[in-house]
Amino acid sequence: MQEHGFISDKLEIKLLILYIASRLVEPAPFEVLQELSLCDGGVDYFNFSECLADLVRTEHLELREGRYAVTEKGRRNSAACESGLPYAVRLRAEQNLAVSNEQLKRQALVHAGVREREGGGYTVELSMSDELDSLMRLEVLVTRRELAMDIRRRFQDQPEEIYAKILAVLCGKDGGGS
Repeated sequence: MQEHGFISDKLEIKLLILYIASRLVEPAPFEVLQELSLCDGGVDYFNFSECLADLVRTEHLELREGRYAVTEKGRRNSAACESGLPYAVRLRAEQNLAVSNEQLKRQALVHAGVREREGGGYTVELSMSDELDSLMRLEVLVTRRELAMDIRRRFQDQPEEIYAKILAVLCGKDGGGS
């Protein structure tokens, strides 16, 4: 059974998506936009997907490297029409956006990638920045793809802890003998 909400048609779903996309600090993947857009019971997955595709087709949003970003056209239309969205929906979207924006900012500051080397093996590229500068860049050569993917995942899950441990080892404060 579908939950009832304030959103009642596809135009309102498109306005909600634009409202959300124009307030995100970074381009977002499908799943983030979907989660944020489902803040109202009147929005379902199928209508959301269709409306998102329409917004890309009409150049209100653009899709780059698996992430959606609002275009200038989308930003203008969102600003002109946002008051048409029910206040309760905008309020709920703003609350959810605060959490998502923090997560997106953090993800933008941490990079972990894996690339296969021509001579064999894999290079795991790890980096971390703050809002001012790069804190760390590290490349590690490993022989197995599974190990490379595991290192990448661990770094993405705990970048601050790994950075602190590397600093402790380099500064001789790791608890080991010298």
